[in-house]
Amino acid sequence: MSEYIPFVTSEETGRLVKRLYPDSEIVRVPLDRATNSFRLLHQTFKMWIDPAMDGMDDLGSRRSRLDQRWFGFISAFSNFEKIGEPAYYTKPITSEVSGFVNSIMKQCATYLPAWITIPQLPLENDSSRNKINKQLAAATGRWKSDSGFSGKLILPILFTHQDQFTAKMARNPKVKQAERCYHDAGADGFWVVDSSLQPDDGSSTLRRRFRAIIDLHQELNDRISSKIRIAGPYWGLNLVLWAKGLIDHPAIGIGSGYQYFLAGSQPRPPRARLALACLRRRVGVEPQFKNWLDTAIAKLAAPHPARTELIEIRKQYAALSGSDAAREQVARFYKQWIGLIASTPKPGRSMALFQDLSAAYALGKSLPRLADERTAQRPEAVAEPLMLSCL
Repeated sequence: MSEYIPFVTSEETGRLVKRLYPDSEIVRVPLDRATNSFRLLHQTFKMWIDPAMDGMDDLGSRRSRLDQRWFGFISAFSNFEKIGEPAYYTKPITSEVSGFVNSIMKQCATYLPAWITIPQLPLENDSSRNKINKQLAAATGRWKSDSGFSGKLILPILFTHQDQFTAKMARNPKVKQAERCYHDAGADGFWVVDSSLQPDDGSSTLRRRFRAIIDLHQELNDRISSKIRIAGPYWGLNLVLWAKGLIDHPAIGIGSGYQYFLAGSQPRPPRARLALACLRRRVGVEPQFKNWLDTAIAKLAAPHPARTELIEIRKQYAALSGSDAAREQVARFYKQWIGLIASTPKPGRSMALFQDLSAAYALGKSLPRLADERTAQRPEAVAEPLMLSCL
């Protein structure tokens, strides 16, 4: 069975998982979308149900959105208003926190999941949510004991800004808090994600940021002994962490979701993007991309495998331009990329990924800029920081 874990967010992504990732052992599904996903997936995969409560970090904005589907979902649980109120964080009442946890975990358990995420709020720059998260973790431990739930509990460690972990001084209290919550809940594993990170945006700060995330995972591993360690979904960085042996399971999006969004977040306008396997990156299906393909093809010698790939994309450009077709094309590539690295014995995976990304970097240096890609116009901009993070 595979080591990666697909994150299913809709029926469409669920169908892609069934078709393209049938060797997945477990899939993650948010509770607010679980009913349809359960019917689609539960006979094929083990289920990891997430309570989808991390959006309670900002109930005010969630309540005022025109699309209030998630807010309607979360408001059905006991004491949700209090759990989402910042003034409550410093003086949470045990019985009220337990009431919320018991109601939401009971709902999760109805889907007979193999894993459930422990209810937690995203981390802040300061320690203002430490008490409420510690109470939520302890209440989950009590619920598991009382309910007899036999599955695994996964502690989410949710960052929302790089300032929360870039400096070691900022990381230290976060790691200690995670260790306390892990033990208070009787957790079996942990999942780490930075919801503000876009690993393929080509930002000049990515190398430093990736280094900090790698250090964070090493520090968590030093303090928490766990056989279930998950990170992502990210583009490429999850594979770096996995290849280096810092996690056991890279969390993956399905064709478009290579950044984590908190529950109830305002979705971005859809943008069709295609995978360029030879460059280990995605590009937007924009007007100037066709011209870039023509120029890049002309620069590459006929025997070059990248030239064959780009010619095939150019031929199928019209068919691939739709968002559904583009999502499937990207999902197929990511599955192949993971499979390539997985075929290498574990001790050699980091070097194999380094060599893989080095080839993409070298090729990118020889190709023209991608005019529509904002901060990632350099073709090698995505592979470069990932490559250097493998060292």
